[in-house]
Amino acid sequence: MIQAGRIQRLTVSRTTEHGIYLADDEQHEVLLPNRYTSLSDRPGDEKEVFIYHDSEDRLVATTETPLVQVGEAAWLRVVDRTPQGAFLDWGLHGKDLFLPNRNQQGGVQPGRHCIVYAYEDNITGRCVATMKLKSFIDNEIITVRPGDEVDLLVASESPIGFRVIVRNRHWGMIYSNQLFREVAVGDRLTGYVRRITEDHRIDLSLQRQGLAQVTGSAGELRELLRANDGHLPLHDGSDPQEVARLTKMSKKLFKRSAGMLLKRGEIVMTENGIQLVRR
Repeated sequence: MIQAGRIQRLTVSRTTEHGIYLADDEQHEVLLPNRYTSLSDRPGDEKEVFIYHDSEDRLVATTETPLVQVGEAAWLRVVDRTPQGAFLDWGLHGKDLFLPNRNQQGGVQPGRHCIVYAYEDNITGRCVATMKLKSFIDNEIITVRPGDEVDLLVASESPIGFRVIVRNRHWGMIYSNQLFREVAVGDRLTGYVRRITEDHRIDLSLQRQGLAQVTGSAGELRELLRANDGHLPLHDGSDPQEVARLTKMSKKLFKRSAGMLLKRGEIVMTENGIQLVRR
């Protein structure tokens, strides 16, 4: 089934002067305009495309990759505002994402960004945006577990850290004491579930936990040393803020990672810091 707001893999069915038609398994067709085709396209070829409605309310395909599709949250820039609503830049040539007035919260002005969720309007079938996330993002039924690697979208900042959207489905929190690098609203990150509380809060970290964390961070430290001519001016007595600035790690994790590399014989400790052993 061909649906708006989604990336789909379709088959070339025929060519016309306006472009090529792509079909699904039920032989429903959609036009891929000439600007997105090549002379090598032939009937039977498969193409991965994004489907959306054009200005005349027709379904059309593009090979461009949008910044968001149905079922996802995103941090998008407002490009225009009309009496009916606002339009957001979602990465498609000549086509913006509609944010109706009824779906807005707070001030929406051209040039600013906002966190939105894309969904299929059940009346028009169009992909539209909403800033009212309650119906789409919740923690009633948690689908992640401690230790899971998850995709995150930073939604807001508070005095205790950053509130994030987890896998486009849940709310989570990264506390300030878990941050060892710069983070800003709108960032897309890879995180790790630290714990899930009895009241369904999801606490996250930007670093793995346990042995997997140390193993991964030891590799990152090795690559950082290579990128800095084999040397970093850090040791057991280094200031934690300096460690975080240079390595994006807590001092505890840095010491454990350096200890692993030292045990393997990959680094040596000197008066001036740690030195990578050339092999």
